[in-house]
Amino acid sequence: MMKETAADRKYSREIEEKPKRTVGIDEPFVVLILLLLLIGLVCLYSASYVVGYYSTDPGVTSATYVKKQGLFAIMGLGAMFLASRFDYRKLHYFAVPLMIGSTLLLSTIKIIPGIWITSNDATRWINLGFTTFQPSEITKFAFILFFSSWATIQGPKKMRTFKYGILPFLGIMGVTALMLYWEKHLSATVTIAGIGAVIIFLGGANMLYLFGLGGIGIIGLVWYIVNHPYAMTRIKVWFDPFSDFRGKGWQGSQSLLSIASGGIWGLGLGQGRQKQLYLPEPANDFIFSVACEELGFIGAFIIIVLFAALILRGYYIASKAPDRFGMLLAAGITTQVAIQTIFNMGVVSGLLPVTGASLPFFSYGGTSLMMLLGEMGIVLSVSRRRRPEKKEK
Repeated sequence: MMKETAADRKYSREIEEKPKRTVGIDEPFVVLILLLLLIGLVCLYSASYVVGYYSTDPGVTSATYVKKQGLFAIMGLGAMFLASRFDYRKLHYFAVPLMIGSTLLLSTIKIIPGIWITSNDATRWINLGFTTFQPSEITKFAFILFFSSWATIQGPKKMRTFKYGILPFLGIMGVTALMLYWEKHLSATVTIAGIGAVIIFLGGANMLYLFGLGGIGIIGLVWYIVNHPYAMTRIKVWFDPFSDFRGKGWQGSQSLLSIASGGIWGLGLGQGRQKQLYLPEPANDFIFSVACEELGFIGAFIIIVLFAALILRGYYIASKAPDRFGMLLAAGITTQVAIQTIFNMGVVSGLLPVTGASLPFFSYGGTSLMMLLGEMGIVLSVSRRRRPEKKEK
């Protein structure tokens, strides 16, 4: 068992203290969440009803996807409310158990392979019977919580050293990357690495070490692409998806056709053509393509502005956090939303190679949506204890 340090004892006292006087939750942040959630559900129904209509699965109808997502959205809002009332500082105690638990959960891909589901040559989902979920979603939050807690306990002085600021990240990220490699989940690997890098940067890690980490990450990414034909093929068709229009370039080509068809004002909600069994994963990875086609440039621009406002507001809440842990926690969760949003929109617009990156609040996935809303509740919990604004005299 690790010896308790003075920093650990100090942090434990801070958690045990009576919570500071709270203020109201950040209302602009709540409004942005609800707007994105509502628009996301509308876009999901429009994008999924064709898939549901033509589905051969028993009991699946045109409204199946949005009904399930709506139910998870309601439960997620409940989780968000409860999380917003919870003292986020007590999450410190769950940092290590959750990190260990998420790692063990990822390891079941080799230990208990029978519970995993393979789709499109990737094994990323665990079947619970009544639903499926991606363990990588838990790992993302585990990284946020663990490294926020770690950087808080160690303090800026220790975080500037390689031993405390970089080595733990390298070790844990290495193990996680190996398990995600077995899943063929490159987008989750990059997302988790990005989240961790931002947290340890804000926690005080040495910039030279961070640049070194970035270099190692780029080398590792290049090695992965060069040594895996499917990844190399994705890079090739990324430059010209129409070069293999009916093969590997089908997803990218249909996405670009969908976006281009929307024009300025769009074809109208529900009137999209590419979702009519042309565009793969219209309710998931490529839902933003459907939104662009039906709502046009104006509608897509509004969605982008809402995401940008949510992300900026999240970082604003982090900057006003009353303590270091709250700042890192809010910043880490906001960074997760930022990276996934940039990834998804970059993929559907052809700015990034096609990879499995869902769009927060929009893409189909009930358990992922519940987790996301729960994390939004943690950010709101931080906002309740934010430092008050200084009044001008």
